[in-house]
Amino acid sequence: MTNFGEWLENAREQRWGIFVDLVFAVSWVTMVEIIFRVLEGPTWAYYMFMLAGIVAYFGFVTSLETARTDR
Repeated sequence: MTNFGEWLENAREQRWGIFVDLVFAVSWVTMVEIIFRVLEGPTWAYYMFMLAGIVAYFGFVTSLETARTDR
């Protein structure tokens, strides 16, 4: 078990990554929720779009990492 100081230091190093993850998740869920409230789509499609958020997240993160290394 790591102590609290190590955990806190690790969290401080990763804070922007965690923030970007949170912003992406909230944005994706909000977007899907609004689309399906307006269009009144089927429940199965709603869940498929939520699952597609996982794929979209990894694509987003990969593109950010690629952009950072291409500088």
